[in-house]
Amino acid sequence: MTRTGRTGAVLATALVAVVLVILVGPIVLLAVFSFNDSSIIALPWEGFTLEWYRNAFSDPDVADSLRNSTVLAALIAPLCVVLGTATAWGITRFRFPTRGFWSGLVGAPLVIPWLVMGVSGLLLFASLGIELSLLTVGAMHVAVTFPLVTALVSARLVRFERTQEEAAVDLGASQWQLMTKVVLPQLAPTLGAALIFAFAWSFNNFEISFFNGGYEQTFPVWVYSVLRRSDNLPVVNAVSTAVSAVQVAVVYGMWMALRASSRRRGSQESLTDLVAGGLR
Repeated sequence: MTRTGRTGAVLATALVAVVLVILVGPIVLLAVFSFNDSSIIALPWEGFTLEWYRNAFSDPDVADSLRNSTVLAALIAPLCVVLGTATAWGITRFRFPTRGFWSGLVGAPLVIPWLVMGVSGLLLFASLGIELSLLTVGAMHVAVTFPLVTALVSARLVRFERTQEEAAVDLGASQWQLMTKVVLPQLAPTLGAALIFAFAWSFNNFEISFFNGGYEQTFPVWVYSVLRRSDNLPVVNAVSTAVSAVQVAVVYGMWMALRASSRRRGSQESLTDLVAGGLR
């Protein structure tokens, strides 16, 4: 390797290290101080304890908020994947006069701040006389989450080889066979990533949940409510550490599953083998 190449590699490694420190550093500190036997996040270390975890998971409010957020995200994520995929297919595969308008309308929630969306949802439900609950939170989460799925799937569909679809149709495939045997297998990694992002967006959303949840708290709203007292900070650290560990494990598990699926399918399949084998 030349001197220029070594310098570029060192700079690239340093950049990655800085980005990792900025992104992961706060989470690591949160996890470390969740085991500290002190209610103050500061050195020196007072000692190791699991008391904050015991306090956190014995609190019924923690269990309720975690259950609400988990159930809500588990229902919304697959729904948004279905809606977003269908919308992306319509936008990228069909040409109609108002296509640009609908594309802009679907993408608008991606650029509108969640605070504005939360207040708008609150005003809408108040004007319609609808009582705030997890249902209203879910409706607003869908409104802001499925456009993200649409953007992810649309980006993949734009790069998708249309010749594969044409070959499938020439071989006598129906629209159902085209989608299930040709298109969706190719979209599997994108759909997996979209499912993860949709779940995370719903689970971690605070602004919309705060304004539209009424008396039913989600996890981010519970965190905000208990942080008004500094004594609760170690409890929040403990719960957040556990939640982050579970989320990392889920993401890693899905990533490994997608890799295994890609290996089984084979990344070097020819177009003929892919289409003909899928239609058999």
